[in-house]
Amino acid sequence: MNPVYNRVRELITYVEESQQDQIELAAIACANAIENGGMLQAFGSGHSEAGAMEVAHRAGGFIPTKKIMEPARGSYESIEGVGSSFMKKVDVRNHDVVFIISNSGRNPLPIEVAIGAKQKGAITIAITALEASRKMTSKHSCGKNLYQLSDIVIDNCVPEGDCGCTVEGYDSPICGMSMITTSVIIQAITYRTTEILIQRGITPPIYKSQNIDGGREFNEQLEEKYFDRLYHI
Repeated sequence: MNPVYNRVRELITYVEESQQDQIELAAIACANAIENGGMLQAFGSGHSEAGAMEVAHRAGGFIPTKKIMEPARGSYESIEGVGSSFMKKVDVRNHDVVFIISNSGRNPLPIEVAIGAKQKGAITIAITALEASRKMTSKHSCGKNLYQLSDIVIDNCVPEGDCGCTVEGYDSPICGMSMITTSVIIQAITYRTTEILIQRGITPPIYKSQNIDGGREFNEQLEEKYFDRLYHI
């Protein structure tokens, strides 16, 4: 049997057993943001951008969401000051929640996105490889990694270096796992946030698939409420 399946099952089970308290905190923060008219925003540099795409503008997810799109797509994530300059133009406000997804959590760009988001009054949620990040030295002059600068920290539970499988005859691990566990974490937060909103008597603003009849029209009608914020950086 291909070992990838067992490894994925092991990691998801570990996430479920170890991260429930943090996922609950994140869900409460997201429910509060939606209830108070805020946005759920997400940033990921490099391959972590895929995690941000799980948060924002997708079927089954919340409508008041945005992926923070840095134009260089992470090309300068190791250069200090890029994130600080970029965040001056990003529309983050009080009552927003900003997810920052970074496996290592050590590069200046995600660190400065987190700092900038907090300065603008948002709640920050880091999704990172916590055990690995604790062993790494920050590349930012503040001397801290992402997990040390965020309000809520969720461990994606992947090993150092991300890769989760070995193959006989090859001397390095393969098969990155971080986006698998990150996606599960985000969907778990989405589910629990929806439950909380319903318990509060609030109809969750959730996208329908545009590939089902009436889906596009349903989404466009709900998007009107958030139009002034959905289509800005």
